[in-house]
Amino acid sequence: MNKRITIKQIAKALGVSISTVSKALNDSYEISDETKSKIQEYAKLHKYKPNTLALSLQNKKTKTIGIIIPNILNYYFARALRGIEKVTTEKGYSIITCITNESYKKEVETMEMLSNGTIDGFIACISVETLKLKKFDHFHDILDEETPIVLYNRIHKDINCDKVVTDNTKSAYKATRFLMKSGCKNIAIISTSEGLNINKSRIKGYLKALTKYGITPNENLILKQEDETNLLERINNMLDNNEVDGIFSVDEVSGAIATQVLNNRNIKIPEEVSIIGFTNGILSRYGSPPLTSVNRFAHTTGEIAATRLIDKLEGKIKFNDIKTEVIKTKLVERDSTKKLFIKF
Repeated sequence: MNKRITIKQIAKALGVSISTVSKALNDSYEISDETKSKIQEYAKLHKYKPNTLALSLQNKKTKTIGIIIPNILNYYFARALRGIEKVTTEKGYSIITCITNESYKKEVETMEMLSNGTIDGFIACISVETLKLKKFDHFHDILDEETPIVLYNRIHKDINCDKVVTDNTKSAYKATRFLMKSGCKNIAIISTSEGLNINKSRIKGYLKALTKYGITPNENLILKQEDETNLLERINNMLDNNEVDGIFSVDEVSGAIATQVLNNRNIKIPEEVSIIGFTNGILSRYGSPPLTSVNRFAHTTGEIAATRLIDKLEGKIKFNDIKTEVIKTKLVERDSTKKLFIKF
């Protein structure tokens, strides 16, 4: 059958009312199991599909969620998307995924387009450019229309909505402490995307661990820059002019670059220099050697963000009930760090 069968046609074929067919297809308790089974089997046989557009107009709901991702090539965001997709599928929601490529303009245009009746709510990670410009009117406008938003990973205090974040300061503190426990005393830190609060929080955790255990921070061992440009040269320069026995990278790419530099210099990992990276991704798992990493549980982050948003869309949580969920991390030990032998 080329043309989609309708509820009206099912009712006529089976000699029942349109209301009976509708209730049976929605598994209503008002319809007997025998009648329900008969109608559902007929609908399945004739490949009946509900008219989602008509339903959305009737209910003023699209059952569609807009997902804003700043960089699809980033392992963390890909894993978070999988978590979001898992929950939305289970709960009968569709998603429209949009990539901003870290652009403020693209983020604004995308959210304005989707908020024009296309979606019921957003799960979003703010672009780097938006955070640097500190321009959040597009978020405020959507929230003013009582369209719920859940931010994940990158957030800002001026956007009053639900948030799901990593405990960045505590995670960096524990990673740096681990390096010290394994015998490292001259620990460098590498931070790209400088200016993001999440990176500042990780540096804060690093500095807190050093000072707590009596190590004076060395400014020459703190590499901060906007991106990975010239990072290889800067790491080489740092190693040429300083004694380094540990490296903590606040993102996965810089950890991979640091590993490459050490391997090229024939510096033994972890015997001479230990490395810990942030985000337990593919680069960490399959590098040479595999990196000890801070697992941020991106998949769990996506699941929690999606569950929170859908609970709001379905009225289980009031729109003005705002919550920040903090995801704990776990250090995954691999071959880039030595076994612990010092107790604090």
